[in-house]
Amino acid sequence: MTWYARVPKIELHVHLEGAIPHRALFDLIQKYGGDPSVPSMTALAERFRFKDFPQFIETWSWKNRFLREYEDFTHVAELTALDMVGQSIRYAELFFSPSLFARHGLNTQELTRAIRAGLAKVPEIDIVLVADLVRDFGPESESVTLREIDEVRNEGVVGIGIGGSEHEFPPEPFALLYGEARRMGFHTNAHAGEAAGPESVWSAIRHLHVDRIGHATRACEDPDLLDHLAEHRIPLELCPMSNVRTGIVSGVAQHPIRDYFKRGLLISVNTDDPKMFGTSLADEYRLLEQECGFTRNEIRRLILLGVESSWLSEDRKRSMIQSFREDASWVE
Repeated sequence: MTWYARVPKIELHVHLEGAIPHRALFDLIQKYGGDPSVPSMTALAERFRFKDFPQFIETWSWKNRFLREYEDFTHVAELTALDMVGQSIRYAELFFSPSLFARHGLNTQELTRAIRAGLAKVPEIDIVLVADLVRDFGPESESVTLREIDEVRNEGVVGIGIGGSEHEFPPEPFALLYGEARRMGFHTNAHAGEAAGPESVWSAIRHLHVDRIGHATRACEDPDLLDHLAEHRIPLELCPMSNVRTGIVSGVAQHPIRDYFKRGLLISVNTDDPKMFGTSLADEYRLLEQECGFTRNEIRRLILLGVESSWLSEDRKRSMIQSFREDASWVE
């Protein structure tokens, strides 16, 4: 096991539906009658090659056709947690998108309980849930999902976000929904500055008043925005390989993470949809060292910035930082 896998770490931006190991997904495809486009595991891996962000969204929707029963979610949640444990991830804030599966007759509350049942089988890691509302469905529909999520918040649901087709559905219409989520006590996130430009990030800040921004890759196009993010310490969930795979940046070396780090922005490193992008959190840190010139000390700093960015209590943050620094792998 490499140092990147051994060193203790956390993850704040990873989607359950994009973290399903290929073998498990292939088995689900067979369970539901197969698909002629993926006759083999090799073909499935090829399916996860994207020319751009819209093609990624299309493939994301295709894959979700094979998550149809509550037991499917329990199974993939357990496998996702085990995969994280194998990378020494100690804590994660895991996205899931309940409204995508209403077409299969799955309700939000039972779906959430099914995921928690799978996560509970892996006590070596602490995973909380973030309900990713789908911007494509509109704020009225997703307001219903929010109320349903509130009913099962005791299953470890700590926040909400909006994912989906950012390039087609801006954040502003969700302002009232986000206000209601804050009144309910949820933390808030929004995908922004990924498939759309810096104006999407500004809108998430000004209209949704989010606690954190997912991606913000294209914030680098607006120096005033970078100054604002630095001044107000707004956490950014960066996903370098995700942005490479969907064509947002041409390579890891071209990702703005190095500049953001030098500017003192509050950033974390994440995988987004690791099994769709052929990455892992360990790989992300390895590539940052090899392609972007991050030193081991800087990688340790990135890990601690992630802890600072998390929705843990201040006491839990201090305790986690201390445990990381005391870990035998920390100073290798």
